[in-house]
Amino acid sequence: MVHIGNDWDEILAPQFEADYYKKLRAFLAKEYANSTVYPDMYDIFNALKTTSYKDVRAVILGQDPYHGPGQAHGMCFSVKPGISPPPSLKNIFKELHSDLGITIPNHGYLKSWAENGVLLLNTVLTVRAGEPNSHKNMGWEILTSEIIKELNRREKPIVFLLWGGPARAKRTLISSHLVLEAAHPSPLSAYNGFFGCKHFSKTNDYLTEHNLPAINWSI
Repeated sequence: MVHIGNDWDEILAPQFEADYYKKLRAFLAKEYANSTVYPDMYDIFNALKTTSYKDVRAVILGQDPYHGPGQAHGMCFSVKPGISPPPSLKNIFKELHSDLGITIPNHGYLKSWAENGVLLLNTVLTVRAGEPNSHKNMGWEILTSEIIKELNRREKPIVFLLWGGPARAKRTLISSHLVLEAAHPSPLSAYNGFFGCKHFSKTNDYLTEHNLPAINWSI
C-alpha cells in the first residue's frame, strides 16, 4: 500500500495495515478525487523517504501542510524550489540568523536539512486547498504519534523541536530524548516565545555533547 523505500517500511508496516489507516486511506481517495489537496499524493511521505529512521538526529514537528498552491511537498515548513518562503518560514530563518548567524536564504526548500538528519514531520500530512486543519482528526495524528513513539524507543539521542500547540501536544510521547518547545513561528505567535528560543544552537550543543555530528543548518 505504501512504499517509503527505507527502514520506515518495516517499522510502520503494522500501521499501514491498521483499521484507522485503511479508513484514512479511503477518506483521502475521495478527497484527492473530488477536491484539490496538498501535497501531491506522491509527496505525502517525503519526510520519511528523505530521512530514514536510523539517520534521524532531530525532529521538527509542525501542524498541517501549507494550503496554498505549489507550496507543500511533504516536509513541514519547507516549500518547493521557486516558491517564496511563507511568513512562518521567514520567521524560522530570522531565528536561525539570530541564533547562529546563518545568512537568510532566498528560497525555502529545506531538503538539505532532511538529508542532514532532520525529520521534517507535520502532525497531519494532508490538507484541502485553502482550508487549514481540514484533514484534522481523520487518522493522521495516530500515525504521527506512532512515528514519534518509534523514535522515542531509539537509543541513539534525538532532539525533538515542538513548535506550536499541535506539536507540543505530542510531548507526553517522548521520555528519553531532548525536547525543545516553543510557540509556533507564525507571525501570530512568534513573539510569544519562538523568537529567542535558540533551538538550533541548543540542538547542536546536545548532539555534540553526545558525540554525534551537529546539524548543518545552512541551506
